[in-house]
Amino acid sequence: MSYLLDLVRRHHAGAAVGIYSVCSAHPLVIEATLRQAAVSGSPALIEATSNQVNQDGGYTGLRPADFRDLVRQIAARAGLPAERVILGGDHLGPNCWQQLPAAAAMDKAQALVEQYVAAGFHKIHLDCSMPCAGDALPLTDAVIASRAARLCAAAERVWPTHGGAAPVYVLGSEVPTPGGAHESLHGIEVTSAHAALDTINAHRSALNVAGIPDVWQRVIGLVVQPGVEFDHDKVVDYARGKARALKSFIESQSTLVYEAHSTDYQSPASLNQLVHDHFAILKVGPGVTFALREAVWALDQIEREWLGEARSSRVRETLLNVMRVDPRHWQKYYDTQGDALTRQLQYSLSDRIRYYWPVPAVAAAVNQLLHNLDEDPPALSLLSQYLPNEYGAIRAGRLALRTRDLIMHHVGLVLTQYADACRL
Repeated sequence: MSYLLDLVRRHHAGAAVGIYSVCSAHPLVIEATLRQAAVSGSPALIEATSNQVNQDGGYTGLRPADFRDLVRQIAARAGLPAERVILGGDHLGPNCWQQLPAAAAMDKAQALVEQYVAAGFHKIHLDCSMPCAGDALPLTDAVIASRAARLCAAAERVWPTHGGAAPVYVLGSEVPTPGGAHESLHGIEVTSAHAALDTINAHRSALNVAGIPDVWQRVIGLVVQPGVEFDHDKVVDYARGKARALKSFIESQSTLVYEAHSTDYQSPASLNQLVHDHFAILKVGPGVTFALREAVWALDQIEREWLGEARSSRVRETLLNVMRVDPRHWQKYYDTQGDALTRQLQYSLSDRIRYYWPVPAVAAAVNQLLHNLDEDPPALSLLSQYLPNEYGAIRAGRLALRTRDLIMHHVGLVLTQYADACRL
């Protein structure tokens, strides 16, 4: 029995339960997630996004099988049994190849999905909502659904030859922008119940045309816009009154729950309300790497004050220099200059920094930081100043003064809010 299929059944039976999905390829974020699952006794849902991990390596340099192996290795270290690790693929479709004509982009997308499924990824989010070169705009539900059905059929051909549980699918045509909004936000339009029904009908019809109607039994989630989003420095909080019609509608769809994207930075109260309103799959990505960056920046400052500039690993300086030398991951998102740009590079809620952690110079600087502070642990007074939550956990005997543990604890503060909302 798939845990996710069972989760949907439990949710429709009246249990306000959900699951949060951590969309990150950073090893420390993954380890923090798996550690928390090991302690709580819950499963861990880890998702790789198509631009992070794909058949060409993505920005992490990892292919789907590489990512799977990385997560399994970390799970073993964290003491989490393999059967409690659920791997998912996020935004699988032509996202990375939108500059190509649709036929070529969809060939790439099909190869992507095939590799994810062959590597044992169980939860597959099929996202063909983005246009390709030459597409007539706007894309219709029928076009989006037809493309998704093609990818679903490819997945169905692959998984029986590789063993494991049959994949479950998440679909939808009103998909928030991966990684947060590009522009400043002035209000978010909530998906209508009518649009949600049109999306369902289009996808069910497309699966029928593709000759795989029975797959609908394993479609567990529908991506809609519940009215949550964030941009560089603002968060649009969940206003449940605006999503009342969506809540009522999904109650008539006994095999489906909603998947909420861009829930990063929502308050604990909003996360709880989302789960109660049938957004039973909560996605978080930049929010956890933002927390990781907060911890690393704090440790960078502690290192400078404790060991002096001459011994500093210069993590912050290294990372900002790398970002300026290679602006491809942020230049179309940030339109400021000077000090304002420096602030956005570091502190934007969209957290474009997350693309640069794998760069060798950055990874080496982070490793040096961890080594320096492990070899010469700082005074607790400095931790109280820059990492007060971690200081409190150390004083209470819940945390050791090790740099990796300090970072993972800080990430865990975010994850705990999601776990509490999902009642895992």
